[in-house]
Amino acid sequence: MEKEIKRREDRVRRQLAKQGLALQKSRVSTLSADDQGGYRIVDTQLNRIEAGERFDMTLEEVEAFAQN
Repeated sequence: MEKEIKRREDRVRRQLAKQGLALQKSRVSTLSADDQGGYRIVDTQLNRIEAGERFDMTLEEVEAFAQN
């Protein structure tokens, strides 16, 4: 299961990189209002958060974002 998630993360990282974006995964061990323990997408050129400001995206949501 862990390998499948890693494989999906790697695939979506490559897709986002082609669009000038980067995937960031939360490292927090305790959830808070500002960090929901998920993912966010950052524009690497502008250093701006594009989606998931509070690390509140699921991997499925990230994959859908990368497809658009």
